[in-house]
Amino acid sequence: MSTTETPSLFNNLETLSTQEILMGINSVDQTVPQAVAQALPQIDALVEATVARLGQGGRLFYIGAGTSGRLGILDASECPPTFGVPQGVVIGLIAGGDTAIRKAVENAEDDVNQAWQDLLAYNINEQDIVVGIAASGRTPYVIGGLEQARQRGIATGCIVCNAGSTVASVAEFAVEVVTGPEFVTGSTRMKAGTAQKLVLNMLTTATFIRLGRVKGNKMVDMQLSNAKLVDRGERMLMDELQISQTEAADLLRQHGSVRAALEARQQQ
Repeated sequence: MSTTETPSLFNNLETLSTQEILMGINSVDQTVPQAVAQALPQIDALVEATVARLGQGGRLFYIGAGTSGRLGILDASECPPTFGVPQGVVIGLIAGGDTAIRKAVENAEDDVNQAWQDLLAYNINEQDIVVGIAASGRTPYVIGGLEQARQRGIATGCIVCNAGSTVASVAEFAVEVVTGPEFVTGSTRMKAGTAQKLVLNMLTTATFIRLGRVKGNKMVDMQLSNAKLVDRGERMLMDELQISQTEAADLLRQHGSVRAALEARQQQ
């Protein structure tokens, strides 16, 4: 039995008070960063592989089912506004298609051929990298997609939460974050999902820092799509250039991004 399916360390949950439930969940959640830390060498290798492909014009694809698929889509959707990369550089695919983002399509994950068909719709090629996300490490949708990609010379990685899984065995750059039993037995949207989110944060953040999408510690390429982000951009310019808010606002309006504004001022 996979460790994510082993019985919870807590029993008779329905008899617990709200405070006891919350304390129990919190206590097991604290083990997740420790599990991620154990996988840092594997995450390092996956980041390096991703940087190499994206740096040459390739794309990062996530494939997953259920919670894992939704987490991939979430991470992909956050990359353009955060790092200013074009739509389509990071792409999240979920078993069952877009319908499955909001409504579970549970049997979709059992189709071993569908992930490759989904990838073909994007004209996937050897410049790209495919990362399978599967808490169990045995999802047929993910296994099939990784196998087909690897057979065609496309780089593959994975994020799983069990040791020695099938998904890890078919991925070139496997990340295994062994999170153990869930508070509610088998509910991998909990600890396993949290671990996957942490690794996804690391993967794309580290990748785009390496690719020059962060300056100092600031998101200089972020999209200025709302008032909060415009204000953040102005504060970045004020801090970096030691100018007033009015000057920063004028620069931002004139150049359209923090990076462009900084480069324009530095060239003066």
